[in-house]
Order: sequence, then structure tokens, then C-alpha cells
Amino acid sequence: MVSVPSPTHGAHSATAAEAEPPPLPVKLVIAGGFGVGKTTAVGAISEIRPLTTEAAITEVAAGVDDLTHTPDKTTTTVAMDFGVITIDPTLKLYLFGTPGQDRFGFMWDDVVEGALGGLVIVDTRRLDDCYAAVDYFEHKDIPFAVAVNAFDGEVEHDLDEVRWALDVSDHIPLTVFDARETGSVRDALLVVLDVALARAKSAEPA
Repeated sequence: MVSVPSPTHGAHSATAAEAEPPPLPVKLVIAGGFGVGKTTAVGAISEIRPLTTEAAITEVAAGVDDLTHTPDKTTTTVAMDFGVITIDPTLKLYLFGTPGQDRFGFMWDDVVEGALGGLVIVDTRRLDDCYAAVDYFEHKDIPFAVAVNAFDGEVEHDLDEVRWALDVSDHIPLTVFDARETGSVRDALLVVLDVALARAKSAEPA
């Protein structure tokens, strides 16, 4: 006799599968000055092929953008970068990287809209280029963390000096990471999530 699977068992399995909710979508922004590693960070962590809006750096642009510390850089983001990473079965991050040049600053409001938080990447060799991003998130009152990109495995200044130079409040986390390393980028993004979650909890009614 051929055994037939129990309809009840099959229905139960289907119901259990249907009951499992999809990951919660969360938008995070990766920001910072020109050439600090935003596109690299998105590319290192994204589980899909990142969508980028890279354009070649022309002689005219090279005269505007400081390439002193990034002589090998041949392209630049002119709109945004986009990537996706599933943190666990309950959480999926949608990453939006902003353009770094001041002349593309008018696009930031559109890129940042709806974001839970932001990661501001800093190059300690060019701290002056990082003020605008820090000021932007502080002015918009968006939870954020500052991540110092360790170019060649080194940073020019320690975190206390960076905090002082950028005039970053004590409650804003600072961390060192490597924009080329998947695990390092993930850890930096988790810092942003912690900050955003803490903000959300503090806003809950008592």
C-alpha cells in the first residue's frame, strides 16, 4: 500500500512557513567627504552587485577636487551608491552612499530621507573635508556614528584627537574600521544600528 502524506501535516508546514515574517527593511546612509571610502564600503558589504553612479574624474574635476591623498582615484560618485546586506533573518539593511563633493550637496536631502541613521566616514589625513557631513547629521538630528577609515591599516590621529578636531559630542560613537573589509564594515554599521535603537527607545513614552 502506498502511504499518502497527511494533509494536516502538510498544511501545518505551509502555515508555519507562511507565518515567518520577512526581514525588516532599514535604510542607512553612508556619508563623508570626497574619496574617504564610501563606495568601497558599500561594495565590500553588499550582498548584491552595488549600484553606483561613478563618473570619470576629468581634468576640470581634478582641478576642483583635492587628489593629493588619493592620486590613484579615477572615478567619483555623482549621485549615490546603493547596496543591500541581510544582517539576520529579521533585519535587512538598504545602504545609500552620498556623493562627497560640496557641489553635489543639494542631493543629500533626497538620499537621506527616511534613513534610520548614518555612518560618517572620516579620513584623518583630510579632516577638513569631514566637517560638512558631521554638521549635516547633527543639524538634521539623525542618529549617526563616525567611522575613521584606516587607510593602509593606519590612522593619522587617535580617536580622542578626531573627536576634538571634529567637535563631535561625547554621545556620538567613534570607531576605526577598514572600508575594504566586509566584517569591519558590518561592525561599523552595527554601531549605527545601536545608536538608532537607543534613540528610538528613549523616545518611547514612559
